[in-house]
Formats: sequence, structure tokens, C-alpha cells
Amino acid sequence: MEISAHVRNTPDGHAVHVSTADRAQYLLVPGKPEGRGSAVNGGELLMAALATCYCNDLYREAGRLGIEIRGCEVTVTAEFDGVGRAASSVTYAARVESPASAEEVARLLDETDRLAEVHNTLRAGCPVERVAWHDPAT
Repeated sequence: MEISAHVRNTPDGHAVHVSTADRAQYLLVPGKPEGRGSAVNGGELLMAALATCYCNDLYREAGRLGIEIRGCEVTVTAEFDGVGRAASSVTYAARVESPASAEEVARLLDETDRLAEVHNTLRAGCPVERVAWHDPAT
């Protein structure tokens, strides 16, 4: 399954869309007031990706494990030590609202941590390379 993101920025506008397989959707990410780039930085989007991944995966794994979730919250934080530097640490915390026992919720949190794809991508140190431009619409 291919997942992608595309950003187009001009002085007149800023557009972000993401897609998984053949399903594309636009994200409301504003441009900077002066029109040069995104008002949301990549580190913030990376933290949002981690939080979103864990949140979605909590529901997926809860369904697999037969645990009811009434709500959840996930907060992700990273420390960046300067321009061009990788994060020196990434931490996250999650809270699940559920009638399940504390032991079941703990198991859910552990299973989700083990299986969260975006988390595991960072943990594995996936290679990132620049390739020749291609038209994302094709």
C-alpha cells in the first residue's frame, strides 16, 4: 500500500493533499502569511503523524482485542537541536477512556505501541532519499 503527501505552495495559495492507495484527501494547512511555505512546520506535522497513527491504531487494536474505547488522547513531543538536525528524542503519552480493566487497557497500550507503523518506521531508521520528480496525479 502506497501512502503519499503532496504540497503545492505559490504566493497565491497553499495546498496539501495526502493519499493512501487511490483515496486522496485535502488537509487544511494554511500557508505562511507572507505566502512562502507552510504555517505548520515539518516537525509539527511529524508529531501529528505519530499522534494520529497511535490514535487510529488504538481503535484498530481495541477492535482486534475486543476492548471498548469511548475516547482517547495522544500527545507526542520531540526535541530538535537546530536547523538540519534530527530529533534527539521523541516521547508520547496516551490516555484511553474505556470501561475495560486497567490490565486490559495496559495490554492495549502495549500492543498498539508494538504495532504502530509510523512509530516503527522512526524506530527502524527508514532510509529517505530524493528521487527525480514525477507527476503525483499520474
